[in-house]
Amino acid sequence: MKAAVLTEYNKVEWLDVEKPACKPREVLIQVCYGCICGSDQHIHKGEFHPRTKTPMIMGHEFGGLVVEVGEGVTGWEVGDKVAPDPIIWCGTCPACMKGHYPACTSLKLIGIDSDGGFAQFISLPPSMLYKVPSHIPDEHVALIEVLSIGCHAKNRANVKKGDSVVIWGSGKVGLCILEAVRTVTDNTVFMIDILENRLAIGPKYYENVITINASKENPVERIKAETNGKGVDIAFEAVGHAHEIEGLVNPVRGCIQSVCGGGTICVLGLGNEPAPVLFKELIWKEAKIVSSRVSHGEFAEAIEHLKNNRLKPEALISQKLHGSQTQLGFELLDENPAENIKILLDFRS
Repeated sequence: MKAAVLTEYNKVEWLDVEKPACKPREVLIQVCYGCICGSDQHIHKGEFHPRTKTPMIMGHEFGGLVVEVGEGVTGWEVGDKVAPDPIIWCGTCPACMKGHYPACTSLKLIGIDSDGGFAQFISLPPSMLYKVPSHIPDEHVALIEVLSIGCHAKNRANVKKGDSVVIWGSGKVGLCILEAVRTVTDNTVFMIDILENRLAIGPKYYENVITINASKENPVERIKAETNGKGVDIAFEAVGHAHEIEGLVNPVRGCIQSVCGGGTICVLGLGNEPAPVLFKELIWKEAKIVSSRVSHGEFAEAIEHLKNNRLKPEALISQKLHGSQTQLGFELLDENPAENIKILLDFRS
């Protein structure tokens, strides 16, 4: 079979590799589409080394069709459309013993800690798979993983009907949060970024979205003005590596300043830089901060929303490339992030 192999950091090649056998208690999947995640970009650059080693096959966001069912597997048939949940938890650490799997102390993902879905075939245990209705397009199946991250963040923040929301960061994750919260509340959502092209996406697909370019105006002041000084109910930080802007607080502190009394801040960004906050601002409001990492079974929720046309996955897709052009996909994302949210890779041939 063919696979997009990271032969050395910053270099992906389209190579012939051994097709995986369908092992007992596993199913063999023909990959239809995969998409490049922000984590994949860090892996590509070598920033996950030594956790990742070359050569390797990346890809933890993908979907496909069952083409063979292994010995001992029941409930699955050839032709089933599937979305793999790439998370592998240990089951024995304190977090896992509490059932809080996203906080597993040795959490692993296929496509990072083992070969992933940027190939024509992959064999996986059914416990990692979610069945997807046949009418959902293959391209959208590859987006279920990242859409589930938005759903998980929405659930962690306990977004309710009528809540007003601000999302710091209008990239991949920020847009998925927008899609998730719109399944619950039709109140105002503020989207903050410094890239106009990204800010333009939300209002194109959803009503009552107010965009704020943080390089041109103070987001906190604008939010207070739009809410008659009250602030919003929920604030999400999905920036990660924030650009320092003179005169503005960092996004996490901006979230704290933007929420109303009793509001909630949900932090997702995985930046390496400290994000100083003034806790007095949080305490006065008796607001709370929660964090959100990966997903916790929200694949089922994302699939249900897709089934009922409550999500708009096309909003995330910037372009589609053949699997043999995977290296080009990484280059496009690095060279022009403003124009590219999700690049889909076609592994069907």
